[in-house]
Amino acid sequence: QVQLVESGGGLVQAGGSLRLSCAASGRTFSRYAMGWFRQFPGKEREFVATIRSSTGDTYYADSVKGRVTISRDNAKATVFLQMNSLKPEDTAVYYCAAGISAFISDFGKSSEYDYWGQGTQVTVSS
Repeated sequence: QVQLVESGGGLVQAGGSLRLSCAASGRTFSRYAMGWFRQFPGKEREFVATIRSSTGDTYYADSVKGRVTISRDNAKATVFLQMNSLKPEDTAVYYCAAGISAFISDFGKSSEYDYWGQGTQVTVSS
């Protein structure tokens, strides 16, 4: 079992930056691919970024590519999402997710992840 706790959300003006963090429990953090998804009101969760466990390879949604960086600190069992040049359309609840890398065939698919955090609100004002 893995528990995930996000932090770092908040209100920021357009063009600003936020750094989200997701702290994971458990001793097997390094086995998990860690992803960030976001959800707009009335919409399905959409993929933002993910980082694999063994290789550290990263993947980004086209909508955030170049503005967002995902990273992880295995020693601290934490994954980060650095978001720059934020836009009002980035306003959403952001969720951290974990899944065993070896079992994931599509890193952009929310159903491939086994554990989820409670979410953190990001609001970008124009």
